[in-house]
Amino acid sequence: MSGERDGRDGASESEQENEADANPETTEWPVELTGVTESVVTTLGPNGLWNAAALGLFADEREGTGEVETEPTTEADAGSRRHNAPRTPTITARTWGNTRTRRNFHRQGEGYVQFVDDPVAFTDAALTIDEHEEPVLDAAAAWVRVEVDQFDSGTENGTEWEAWTLEPVDSAIVRETVPTINRGFGAVIEATVAASRLGVPGYDDADLRERLAFFADVVDRAGDSRDRQALESIREYSEW
Repeated sequence: MSGERDGRDGASESEQENEADANPETTEWPVELTGVTESVVTTLGPNGLWNAAALGLFADEREGTGEVETEPTTEADAGSRRHNAPRTPTITARTWGNTRTRRNFHRQGEGYVQFVDDPVAFTDAALTIDEHEEPVLDAAAAWVRVEVDQFDSGTENGTEWEAWTLEPVDSAIVRETVPTINRGFGAVIEATVAASRLGVPGYDDADLRERLAFFADVVDRAGDSRDRQALESIREYSEW
């Protein structure tokens, strides 16, 4: 911006208050979300403990751009105050069945979404009753406190589901790391999905077990010690 637009000394107190009201502070997600991002969410239960569970975050990328009104910076663009600019996509999630996460969403209206980099922590959250005294896990590289609002529901293959919008209200980045692509961790995540569907109407157990065998082979060949520990936990926690 030019020096003229930065100057606020001449603005009245009421003008400055009106400007502040027109530009309220908003909380952003600590990472750019696209497609489906696997996370762990903690929600406060009636027992006073925080229940951790896996939660897929869906980014509506159709809302990725849009017209944004801006201040003209020159006489040439004074007549055109709109341009295409990135817009934060709406983030949604689904809960399946009568889970603790669903009940706590209804009860509390919020939770802590966390981005973890430990396959064991993710597996525990995905396949067990995993309760903690604090909302933020040690494995979280970043967390976001979100307010949730149910906007849709239905039934698929006999299982009830509910859809929620997630609005960030507070967030923090705990640590920053150089991203790497770990095939073992990816296989662990896919294995938790397959294991969670064993015995669920609408899914073929034989096909799921074939998928699990494939993911186990990937972990054996490309995973590290934490990936292998997570795989053993999947075998222990599921019907596999």
